[in-house]
Amino acid sequence: MSVDPMAYEAQFFGFTPQTCMLRIYIAFQDYLFEVMLVVETVILKKLGGLPGCNISHAKIRKSTEKFLLFLKEHFDKLFGKMEEMLLQLVLNIPKNVLLPEDKVHEQYPYSKEQFQALQDEIRQLQEQYRAEAAAGQALRAELEQQKVVQAQLEKILQWFDGLENLCREHGISNFRESFAFLAQNTQKLQEVLRDVEKKSQTIMKHDHDCHGKSQKATKPI
Repeated sequence: MSVDPMAYEAQFFGFTPQTCMLRIYIAFQDYLFEVMLVVETVILKKLGGLPGCNISHAKIRKSTEKFLLFLKEHFDKLFGKMEEMLLQLVLNIPKNVLLPEDKVHEQYPYSKEQFQALQDEIRQLQEQYRAEAAAGQALRAELEQQKVVQAQLEKILQWFDGLENLCREHGISNFRESFAFLAQNTQKLQEVLRDVEKKSQTIMKHDHDCHGKSQKATKPI
């Protein structure tokens, strides 16, 4: 059998030529064995009809096996020549012939270095795609967060609108001026509260000092 893998032929035929030849060889060999069994049966019948025949079945089987071995040796030689002819002329694709699906290689030939450069470019594009996909995911998350913030702002605006309507109902015409005035008064109120707190702390400290002096004055000698 041929040791050439013949991968291109296998791509075209859908099977390896060596496998095809092996199946043909096995089929011929099985047929040869069957023929020899038929021949042996015919010989036994013929000899059984002859008067005074002393040839046993074992001798006939031994002679049949020798003849089968002789035929098989010649068959192997003939099959070897047939295999060489079929693999070279029938099941062989010439080196200058391209399959239809490989015509693109003839139109766009490239070297090993060009192929490696193409692989590197594909790898870079894949990395860029993954980076852009991650950035897109982060952008979508930010947009979702902005939607939440926008919803909160809309609630605040609705609250201000309600408050402004309430001010109008109570005779306050300009809500923005009223809100500014309220903010200023709130700030002044906070300042007054801080001043009161400081004065309260000063008074508490003064009372504490006076109480300490009075205890020292009444202390017995």
